[in-house]
Amino acid sequence: MPKSIIALITVFLLVTACRSPRSIQTTIPKKDTTATEITVVTNPREDSIKFIIENYNRIIRNRIQYITFSAKVEVDYRDADGKKVNATAHLRMHKDSVIWLSLTGPLGIEGIRALITKDSVKWLDKQDKIYTVRSVSFLQEVTELPLELGSLQDLLIGNPVFFDSTINTYSQGSGTISLLSTGQYFKNLFTIGETDKLAQSSKLDDLDLSRNRTCYLTYAAYEDKKGPLFASKRGISVTEKKKLDIELDFKQYEFNETLSFPFTIPKNYKRN
Repeated sequence: MPKSIIALITVFLLVTACRSPRSIQTTIPKKDTTATEITVVTNPREDSIKFIIENYNRIIRNRIQYITFSAKVEVDYRDADGKKVNATAHLRMHKDSVIWLSLTGPLGIEGIRALITKDSVKWLDKQDKIYTVRSVSFLQEVTELPLELGSLQDLLIGNPVFFDSTINTYSQGSGTISLLSTGQYFKNLFTIGETDKLAQSSKLDDLDLSRNRTCYLTYAAYEDKKGPLFASKRGISVTEKKKLDIELDFKQYEFNETLSFPFTIPKNYKRN
């Protein structure tokens, strides 16, 4: 399978304006890095800390809660060499359990079917009749990102990824608020609307300065017709020595329906 297709699968399952940030002398004590709200902070700059706590907690409260999710997504992928891949992705997820993905080309012919769990990554190359299975660490090897099932699901559903409760600085722009968090792998400049608190963008900078890696995640076209506010258009741009860009356009999506995850290996497929 071409590496660009593998990257498309993994990144799929995988801008901020310049302004002077306002620094906070004491970092908020680190709590749960995914869903726990900050509740206790002791700091002499109480107004600044209170502002950060309020906006951090609102971001956490706006996380999309779900059991299952399904979607039809138009995907446009461009790699560092300018090669373009256009595909339609049919996506199904069960929270903390599985991601199922089917990629079809312009003629509607299924080319790839993938199944990702906490332990493994499997896919069927239906054009070459090849079955491949790898450990979940394969995602990290291909994308060079600390991805696992949970972070992939957050990326797909539109929840913050790599957004830590250790907030170092904040800034306010024209109708926006930005919080800069520092986690294990990235600094994340997370920007939201000042009034509706919707995410506008997330800029991830690698803490490993030797890599000089930056990732932009952008969110747009929010809808609430299915319940939670959902960004139906996304952009993913990763720059290191080279650059790749992915645009996701969610044409259809549903929450909390009963789903199946068919993945049968035909007898005539070769094991890779």
